[in-house]
Amino acid sequence: MLKKILIGISIVIGIGILVFMGWTLMVVSAFGGFDKDYSVTDLKENFEKNKTEIYELKRYFNEIVPKNRFVEIEFDNDNTLGRFGIKALDSTAGNPNGPMFLEWDLKTNTAKMDSLIEPMGWTRETLKTLKEKLDKADCIQIESGEPTKIGFKRSGMGMYSFNVFDQPIPDNLIEQYNDSCTYILVNRKLVLEYGGGAIGSQCFYNLE
Repeated sequence: MLKKILIGISIVIGIGILVFMGWTLMVVSAFGGFDKDYSVTDLKENFEKNKTEIYELKRYFNEIVPKNRFVEIEFDNDNTLGRFGIKALDSTAGNPNGPMFLEWDLKTNTAKMDSLIEPMGWTRETLKTLKEKLDKADCIQIESGEPTKIGFKRSGMGMYSFNVFDQPIPDNLIEQYNDSCTYILVNRKLVLEYGGGAIGSQCFYNLE
C-alpha cells in the first residue's frame, strides 16, 4: 500500500513539474526570452548598413498606399502576413477616420487577400515586390505615414522599429521622441522605437 501511495505521489509531482516547466517556457517565450534582444547600437548599425534600401522601401510604400488610407503590413514569410491593417483617413487632415480593419495570419495567395488589397489598386505582385524590398532592407514590417515606421525585428511579442521622417522633427516633438525608453532620438530624421506588445517591458533593454 505504501509503495502505491509513493508511486502516486511521484506521478503527481512529475505532472506538476511538467506543467510548471511548460508554463515557464510559454511565459519566457512570450517575453522574448528565446529571441535576440537588440541594443540601440545594433539598430543604429543596421540602419546605416541598409540606409539606401530602407529609404527606397519608405518611398515605394508611401507611393503605393492611397492618400486616404493608413496601412500597416508585416510579413511572417513570403506567403503569409503576420499582421495586416487598413484604416480610412480624413482626406483633409490625414487623421484616422472610422474603425480599423486588422487581421493576423493572412495568406497572400488567396481570394480573401485579393479582395482586401484590390480597392487600393494592389495585386499579389504588389505584395511580392513589397516583400522583396523589406528583405533588402532587412526589415519585416512597415506602416504608412509621416514618420513612416519600419519594423526591423521582433523579440517575442516586442518589435524594434525605425521611425523615418521626411522633414526634421519639430522642436516641440523632440521630447516626445527622446524619452530613453520607448523612443531613442538618433537625429532629427531618425528615431528608434521599441514596443513590447501586450505584455513585457515597453522600454529598450539595452541603451548602449
